[in-house]
Amino acid sequence: MSITVIIPTLIMDERLERLLDVLPDDVIIVNGGIETYSFKDRMVVNTNPGRGLQLKSGAQFAKGDWLLFLHSDSILTEGWVQALTDHMTYHPDKAFSFRLRFDDDGFFPRFLEYWVRFRCWAFALPYGDQGLFISRALYDEIGGYNDMPLMEDVDIVRRIGRKRMRVGRHVLITSADKYNKYGYVFRMLRNGLCLLLYKLGVDPATIRKIY
Repeated sequence: MSITVIIPTLIMDERLERLLDVLPDDVIIVNGGIETYSFKDRMVVNTNPGRGLQLKSGAQFAKGDWLLFLHSDSILTEGWVQALTDHMTYHPDKAFSFRLRFDDDGFFPRFLEYWVRFRCWAFALPYGDQGLFISRALYDEIGGYNDMPLMEDVDIVRRIGRKRMRVGRHVLITSADKYNKYGYVFRMLRNGLCLLLYKLGVDPATIRKIY
């Protein structure tokens, strides 16, 4: 079974290049930034900014039987290929997300990681920075990503449903820059507020202004 990796980004930086170094050839980079780019042996799709639009656009060009959506600041840890292979073998009817770890030390990064683990266990709600691995068949069945300015990850996971969503034990490392920039407590509270507003039916475009 073939896999297409889809990466939305606004800039081409060293983090994206580091991620590309460990990925197979079938990768689609969806650039929503001002500048246009090209990569040898990598497809680049240029769109307007907006992660929902970028993910949706990338999937339209994907040819793989399975789709792996990753943020450009993700770091895949050793054994990730086997984790995906095992999922395709033993859970072909489900989607998969990684267990999250931050590239930061201290109390707050570890606390947030445990909170994310609890959120995934209690609500089956992984976010986009945990990656999403989903078969093309299931992706098409649920209608794929929607063109949303925010909350596109929550939206698609809710449509996948608890019974078809699996969070594995294999770790994906992500950047803690946005938490260090604004402070962990403030960022966590703001994220929680955004999720609450979304569940109350507030327009994602309005929530984006808060985020």
